[in-house]
Amino acid sequence: MTAPQRTDRPARRTPRPGGRRLALTTLAATAALLLAACGGATEADREGTADHGGTPSATANPAPGPVGDTDVMFAQMMIPHHQQALEMARLADGRAADPEVKKLVAAIKQAQDPEIQRMRAWLKAWGKPESAGAMPGMDHGSGSGSMDHGSGAGGHGSGMSGMMSDEDMKALKAAKGRAFDRTFATMMIDHHKGAIDMARDEQRRGRNATAKKLADDVVRTQAAEVAELTALRDRL
Repeated sequence: MTAPQRTDRPARRTPRPGGRRLALTTLAATAALLLAACGGATEADREGTADHGGTPSATANPAPGPVGDTDVMFAQMMIPHHQQALEMARLADGRAADPEVKKLVAAIKQAQDPEIQRMRAWLKAWGKPESAGAMPGMDHGSGSGSMDHGSGAGGHGSGMSGMMSDEDMKALKAAKGRAFDRTFATMMIDHHKGAIDMARDEQRRGRNATAKKLADDVVRTQAAEVAELTALRDRL
């Protein structure tokens, strides 16, 4: 007698949907980690110039590339030169009368203060002090930190090109109305010409591309302002 054949088979196990989702999620996360590991540092990380948001990092060099003594001296000398221009521009408040003088004063303030901040950032990145120390034509012998600004409109001394002397600044501060406008125009012409001379030296002998670009801007903008100031002075 033949034994009856068994027809019952083990039931097939159906995978739980939640388990499959968990496995897929784990696989995707593992793949992402592998891709990140294989990719290594991003281009921004390699250059050290940007964070994950694409913005400049705190350690980025604002004036990268070769840097020579001329570039450093250009920044160190142009900072106090710009500072005096801003001092002259501030004296116009309550003293200037001509609308064109007031317009030029506003343009000087708008351009030169940001340039000072840029040059300070360069020197910090280059590891150089903001002050050049004892430079030719500067009188540091008084111990007060003052310098002989001479070669300005008053012709006192032989200081940095275009800088006004203390006497020049006192005369400008004492002037009012039309007299102030005429004195300001005369002094700022000399002051701008001194800045242009310094910028042209940077154009010729500088090595840093960012510094040379600022020198180009100084020559272009201040030469245009010299032309405006000359026409204004001749009219007053």
